[in-house]
Amino acid sequence: MFQISPFEIEIIGKLLLSAFLGGILGLERELHKSAAGVKTYSIVTMGSALFTLSAAAIDVSIAGGVITGIGFLGAAVVFRSENRTFGLTTASLIWSTSAIGFAVGIGYYFAAIAATAVIFLILLPIEHLERRYLKNHTDTGSDR
Repeated sequence: MFQISPFEIEIIGKLLLSAFLGGILGLERELHKSAAGVKTYSIVTMGSALFTLSAAAIDVSIAGGVITGIGFLGAAVVFRSENRTFGLTTASLIWSTSAIGFAVGIGYYFAAIAATAVIFLILLPIEHLERRYLKNHTDTGSDR
């Protein structure tokens, strides 16, 4: 009979927590019509946690590789049209959700939850303030 060890349950918990935290931020982005949403952020965050768990198992530091790789992914969502640049918030969130997943992977649960909350608190009021006080702000639906 197949038995799951406490260590394996911890791994499942880390992966689920990181995916959930990334999904919270992805939901906010999806509500604002960003190209990357719940699925993207959940997968990036969980994938980062998985990289971290894997590296910890073989005692290899991969933080630099994860940061670099996620940087390339983030760069792919930034584009320029006429006098405007789009995707910067999405790129920074992809990079940050990777860090959240990394934190979950090494067991820094409080830091991961706190970072998710702080990012969420940054995102929610800013759009309202931009619409109210910045005359040149237009909501294109692609990024904030």
